[in-house]
Amino acid sequence: MREYYTPPAGPPRRPLETRLGPELDEAAVRRLLQLHYRNLSETALRDMFPDDMAAAADRSADFFIQILGGPPYFTERHGPPRMRARHLPFEITEAAQSIWLDCFRRAMDELPFPAGLRPGFEVFLEEFSAWMVNAR
Repeated sequence: MREYYTPPAGPPRRPLETRLGPELDEAAVRRLLQLHYRNLSETALRDMFPDDMAAAADRSADFFIQILGGPPYFTERHGPPRMRARHLPFEITEAAQSIWLDCFRRAMDELPFPAGLRPGFEVFLEEFSAWMVNAR
């Protein structure tokens, strides 16, 4: 059994400033996650994900829609988020975090993500992904 690393900063503590609304609706979030998972499928992280990347993108979109103030799709369809626990089976290093963030940023560029909402959302992504790191 491997030893798990716990980041000293802990889970994200700031409230997520970005919310669903006219500039960012559910369809845009789903498109963003499709682009993100397409990007991930072209990286060294591909083996961490299921064969059906479209389904994985939909599941992730459910999570992001929920945390952005939308309907609780993730909880209704998949149970409580507990994202760190869900990610523990995968060895997630700071290098993997960096790749994941880069894929998200490229997806935001391609969407394009609303400029006024992006800074707050990127802060959340950085803190959230840092909390998923579980290996040195």
